[in-house]
Amino acid sequence: MDKTLRVLMLDTETTNSIDDPIVYDLGYEIFDLDGNLYDRNSFVNADVFCDSELMASAFFADKIPAYWSDIKRGKRELRTWRTITETLYKAIVDNDVKIICAHNARFDYRSIHLTQRYETSSRWRWVFPWGCEWWDTLTMAREILKDNADYETFCVANDFTTANGKPRYTAEILYKFITNDLDFAESHTGLEDVQIERKIFEYLLSLAPSIDGRLWRN
Repeated sequence: MDKTLRVLMLDTETTNSIDDPIVYDLGYEIFDLDGNLYDRNSFVNADVFCDSELMASAFFADKIPAYWSDIKRGKRELRTWRTITETLYKAIVDNDVKIICAHNARFDYRSIHLTQRYETSSRWRWVFPWGCEWWDTLTMAREILKDNADYETFCVANDFTTANGKPRYTAEILYKFITNDLDFAESHTGLEDVQIERKIFEYLLSLAPSIDGRLWRN
């Protein structure tokens, strides 16, 4: 991959249900593979986050007090969904982003567009500029590490396996492997998870620079 190509890594945290996820937290970074960081944001969706009934079903509802603390300290921005998506769109265009990436990107793609339709009563259904490729570090990890003896040994030794004994590929497990830090615990907050997923992306590309990481392939 061209090291000057700009990538947007994003992560969403959601409420409602796994089948119809609605975004309350969206974090992202824009960077290139030379290590340059061009933009970073941590947004809390005010339309959803301030709805106590909707947030009651959030997957990590126990973190709500910490979010309020972060918002008050300026660590995260409480903004309407319209402002969040307009800022995101502009950042992609202004930085000439070619790749949008996430871990289990299919979920984030779905959650963002379901939220867009929920927020606008389906008047506006799409968020991202035309022409960006969606990449998925989960797909990349499964392809690159499926025959990696070190990763398999690591997963088996630490019980990071499926019911049938196969290695798992969650972002937390991958980051533990890359850093050899078994005490690491995924934050499950948008921007913090983006930062570990960026490390996973860069690591996987170092193993297979020519991999096709697209979520949808022709």
